[in-house]
Amino acid sequence: MPEASTLALFTLAAITLLVIPGPAVLYIVTRSVDQGRAAGLASVCGVHVGTLVHVAAAALGLSALLVSSATAYHAVRWLGAAYLIWLGVRRLLARDEAAAAAGPGPRRLGLRRIFAQGVVVNVLNPKTALFFFAFLPQFVDTSRGSVPFQVLVFGVAFVLLGLLSDGAYAVAASAGAGWLRRRPGVARASRLVSGGVLIGLGVTTALAGSRSSASS
Repeated sequence: MPEASTLALFTLAAITLLVIPGPAVLYIVTRSVDQGRAAGLASVCGVHVGTLVHVAAAALGLSALLVSSATAYHAVRWLGAAYLIWLGVRRLLARDEAAAAAGPGPRRLGLRRIFAQGVVVNVLNPKTALFFFAFLPQFVDTSRGSVPFQVLVFGVAFVLLGLLSDGAYAVAASAGAGWLRRRPGVARASRLVSGGVLIGLGVTTALAGSRSSASS
């Protein structure tokens, strides 16, 4: 079991990293603006269930395999990028008429579906695996017992902190979206912006990995 002082230091470092918006935060904000607080919080839960998958993989040593295998890394990276782009294209091609027929605001996806998308988005993000592989071991003390157990403790702590910070982003974004949706033409603009953000995240994921390969 990690020492209390080590756990406190880890908490401080994790909070510092979590408050800086990254791809997961942008995805959550997009969902929150698009469909409101419930959808944003569902995406938060999905993203962090995906994070738990990476935590378990790190504890079992699978992250080391992903890091050491260029083929595995790039396969996961391209799958993740393609999934984000697919979500974005579907959003851009959604019919405004169908949304209008369903009532005010954009066409709503079910919360289960949004949750599942959040899981897939984060599971297919190899940078999350790299993050845990590089970040968590810095706080592990081999003299304090089982290394996999310590990794799980730090990973679960990170997920709990992430639920709080990302949940705050979702609530704030949905609150602002409520005001925006009362303005004419915002439903269409929201569709275009959210679709563009998802496509941009996918392209960024693909290009970031390509730049890393070129520089290595």
